[in-house]
Order: sequence, then C-alpha cells, then structure tokens
Amino acid sequence: MTKFLSGAAVCAISFAFVSEAAATEWNVSVWGKRRAFTEHVEKIAELVSEKTGGEFTMNVSYGGLSKNRENLDGISIGAFEMAQFCAGYHRDKNRVVTVLELPFLGVENLAQEVAVSKAVYAHPAAAEEMAQWNAKLLMTSPMPQYNLVGTGDPRMTLEDFKGMRVRATGGLGKAFESVGGVPTSVTATEAYQAMESGVVDTVAFAQHAHLSFGTINQADWWTANLNPGTVNCPVVVNIDAYESLSDKEREALDSSVDEALDHYLANYADLLARWDSVLEEKGVKKVEIDEAVIAEFRAKAADPIRDAWIADMEAQGLPGQELYDLVVKTLADAKASGS
Repeated sequence: MTKFLSGAAVCAISFAFVSEAAATEWNVSVWGKRRAFTEHVEKIAELVSEKTGGEFTMNVSYGGLSKNRENLDGISIGAFEMAQFCAGYHRDKNRVVTVLELPFLGVENLAQEVAVSKAVYAHPAAAEEMAQWNAKLLMTSPMPQYNLVGTGDPRMTLEDFKGMRVRATGGLGKAFESVGGVPTSVTATEAYQAMESGVVDTVAFAQHAHLSFGTINQADWWTANLNPGTVNCPVVVNIDAYESLSDKEREALDSSVDEALDHYLANYADLLARWDSVLEEKGVKKVEIDEAVIAEFRAKAADPIRDAWIADMEAQGLPGQELYDLVVKTLADAKASGS
C-alpha cells in the first residue's frame, strides 16, 4: 500500500469535493398539500434542476418549515430561501401588492391576473418594500376570482349578506363588510374547521382551494358569478440567497419563471374545465347571482374601498394612485391584446 496518492487520484478527490461544494440546495416553504396553487413552485424546482444538471435543487416543504402567516418572516431571517405567502395574511408588511386585492378590478382570467401582477411586482415601490424583508418578488400565484361556498339557503341579495359570517381576507373582506357581512381572516388551513364548527357561514376561495381545504365538502351551494376579486400570493426568494447563486444558477431560475407560470395556467385550466362535474359529484348547487345585485355590490364596494386604499397608501408615502393606474392600464392593454 503506497503512502502517497497518485496525481490522478488527488485530482479526482479534489474534483469530487469541489463538485459537492458547488451544489446549491434551497428550501422552499409553502403550506397545505400539493395542488393547483403550488404547481408553478413544483415546476420551477423541476426546471432549475434540469437546467443545471442537478447542481441547483429545491426541496419544497408543505408546512414543515413555517406557518403560512410566517413565511415572509422566515425569508427575512434566511430560515429558507424561497417561500409563498398571501398578501392578506400581513397587509402591513406588503402594502404595495395589496392593490391587486382591491375588489371588482375587472380581471377576467388568469392570463390577465399574471399581467397585472407582473406589472406591480416590477414597480420600484414593490421591490423596495420587499427588500425591507430581504425578499425579492419572483412570481405570482395567479388565482381566479373568488366565489363563495355556503351552508343553508343561498345568499342571493345584498340583504342576504347582512350579518353573513364570511372567511375573506384583504380587499375581499372589506368588500363584504361594506354590504353588512362579517369577515374573518382565518387562514386557508383553518377554513374547513371554521365552516364545520359554524364560526363562518360562507368561505370565499378560488376553486382549487375549495377542493384542497375541503370547504366544498361542507357546502350546500356555490356562487358561480359573484367574482368580487381575488387575493394576491407572491412567491419570493431571499435576496442574499439569490445574489449568492452562480450566473448559471441565476439564469436557470430567472428563465424558468415564465415556463413555470405557463405550466400553472395549463394545469388550472384543466381544473376549471371539470369544475361543474365536481359540484355535481359533491351535490353542491351552482347559483347565479342576478347581475343587478352584482352591480349594486360593485357600487357599494369598489369605488369607496379603492379611494380609501389610495388615500391610505399616499398618506404612508407610497404611490397609491400610480399603482392603481398601473393596474388599470396593464389590464386594459391585456384585454386589448386578447388576453
């Protein structure tokens, strides 16, 4: 047995250590279980691994790293490198993106939701606010307009909304409050229990969440066309972790965002296509709210809440009017282009 390794052996061992050291592994904090809402996160993890030959990998954790309301805090201290959160969980920490949660913005589909989110995320005010939490906005989690599931008789008029206990966060909660509803902001994972125990009468979610969190199993009815708005749920990365990536890794991540969102949209389209059969299977009545009632709801909620939001943002030194105008223009452009 020789005392000294050959030059080739030393090189091989050195290369092995260098290769091991060069590998980058990120932890990603989401919640619930894998579902339509997390498909772009799963896809981007798959894509960056493929593009880097396995040198950059992501471990997606469903609740094992943090509670959903604490994901932004976890990012800020570097507890993990990527996370998903919803603006309504801590509106004071992500004020800029809450413009996307204003009720009755007029967004008609997920492609339009992606367009307005990208525009707001790219605004300097959004980047600056997220930088306070050591976070960089990477991509949105586009969701359809929320609709209600409820128990008992369907709520068909604004009079029916008075006293209605509804799980609704952010701008949606304020919209229902404006017509006499009683909003509560329990988290998505707590919504089923709140409905089962009678803490709430109704829950406002996008379709995937009604399925994933089981509220559809408690429901007697679902509103097909109320469409008061949606919530905005960014995916962010820790700035230090992002800047520590190699050029190749950063390019793999950045170039995968649109691919991941395209996958998300295609996957969600499949869910929407089979939604009516889901309702039938679970014995949930599909109800259509009269257009006059929706118009009345919009008149009471949209303008006052928008004006109050703009005034509040401007008072805090944020460009509220500019951000709202950006959403309006981006949405108009998206519609004009056929999105």
